[in-house]
Amino acid sequence: MKPPVFIVGCPRSGTSFLYHLLLSAEGFAEFRTQMNVFDVLEPIYGDFAVSKNRIKMMDEWLRSKAFQVSGLQADTIRAQILSDCRSGSDFLRIVMDAIAQNQSVDRWIDSTPTNIPHLLRIKEDFPEARIVHIIRDGRDVALSLDKRGWSRPLPWDRNRSLLVAGLYWEWIVRKGRRLGASLHPNYIEIKYEDLVANTRATLNQLANFLQHDLNYGRIQQASIGSVKTPLTAFPEELRSGTFAPVGRWKTVFPTDQLLPFERLVGDYLRELGYVLSDIEANKQTLPAKTMRLIYHSYYELKQWAKINTPLSRMTVDYSAVLIDK
Repeated sequence: MKPPVFIVGCPRSGTSFLYHLLLSAEGFAEFRTQMNVFDVLEPIYGDFAVSKNRIKMMDEWLRSKAFQVSGLQADTIRAQILSDCRSGSDFLRIVMDAIAQNQSVDRWIDSTPTNIPHLLRIKEDFPEARIVHIIRDGRDVALSLDKRGWSRPLPWDRNRSLLVAGLYWEWIVRKGRRLGASLHPNYIEIKYEDLVANTRATLNQLANFLQHDLNYGRIQQASIGSVKTPLTAFPEELRSGTFAPVGRWKTVFPTDQLLPFERLVGDYLRELGYVLSDIEANKQTLPAKTMRLIYHSYYELKQWAKINTPLSRMTVDYSAVLIDK
């Protein structure tokens, strides 16, 4: 097998679009499912070195949506997992290698965006893996997260869900870049905006990094998934012919919330090369600083709880989510 590829990023940043572009290039196993191994399977079932935990996990995984689309034989993959798996990383490798071999290809991709907190673990367990961190303008990400109802503000901030979405974007992107800085040369960052506006050039950059032929003509011809039909939180734009995923915030973001949003995360938007809409956004207020501190601490605590408590079973569908459902 060639080195696997892990696509990470804040949800709604284009991870699925990038995944489908790579699938369209050929040479990768097609398995349009997020495995959620580190955030879900391990916390739920415990130490995979313990036989009874592996047995329980496999009994349930074989009933999951992920297995249903894997193309694998239940008896064969079950026997291999029970014999050779001792960790979540082993499970991921065994399953994905088997899927790739089944499809006569020699490479696979994991596109679970929330693998960001586990980048060091991924580097340790998959030393040759290539990690692609896709980054998108936090204002557009927040609009999409909020439209999906994924902002999940604390009870007293229910009317500020867009702002909360921005704080989550900042937290997860910062964490990804901080951890990624220690993973070079096997880590790369790309902008969603570049992938949309300068697709061929961005794919050429990725092709060099991945050491994989990403022929743009072949990609356009295959047009798998969202390469052909965008996965968007704004389907009305597709129907009206006004689909504009880059810079949507300029026309859609509520005017009364844009300045408070940029005061919260504007410093990081600028650091990433994004231009703010208002010079007043440079003046971060004490309430904004306090809100950032509260939510960044909250996200760290939530991540810890997800890994160290049964929180995953209560909040995530362990059977995995089909990327292009």
